[in-house]
This record gives sequence, structure tokens and C-alpha cells, in this order.
Amino acid sequence: MTHEYRDRIYIRKDIILKLTEVGELNQTKLLSYCGLNIVKHKEILDDLEAKGFIEKFAEEWGSKSVTKYRVTEKGRQFSKMILEPYEEMFPRRGNKVS
Repeated sequence: MTHEYRDRIYIRKDIILKLTEVGELNQTKLLSYCGLNIVKHKEILDDLEAKGFIEKFAEEWGSKSVTKYRVTEKGRQFSKMILEPYEEMFPRRGNKVS
């Protein structure tokens, strides 16, 4: 199995695009879908939250609390105006234009 290195900008892009696509995800699913590790990548989530692109909230499940994330309106606009056109223009996954 080959592991691909992703620049931090692509990690941020993947997080915003995934949340834009699905709405909201708990922390575990978000990290799993994006191929991230909480220890190594928590600071990226915190940075996106601090800059207003995503928001973190707690959802109560009985006596437990689950951390969830969703994209903000700022993140949605950024995705629509910048990330989606960028992904179309420069695809990473086998969508090469001849």
C-alpha cells in the first residue's frame, strides 16, 4: 500500500469539501473520511474553526457528548467560489484531461 503525502492546503480543502458535501459529521467520521489522524491533524481543525470556515459543536447522546463539525456560511462560500472550481481545474484523482 502506497501512502500519498498531502500538503496541508489539500487537507484543509478536503475537510471543507467533505463538510460541504455531507452537512455535518462527528469528529471521528470526519477524520476517517478525510484520512486524517486526530493527534497529527487536530491543529488543522482548530485553525479552520478559528478562521471561521468550520464550526465545532457538541451533541448530547444520553450521558455522553459527541463533538461534531459543520461548514459555516463563510466556508460554504469559499468552497463554492474557490475550492470547487479549483478541484475541477486541477483534479487529483485520475480525472486527467488529455
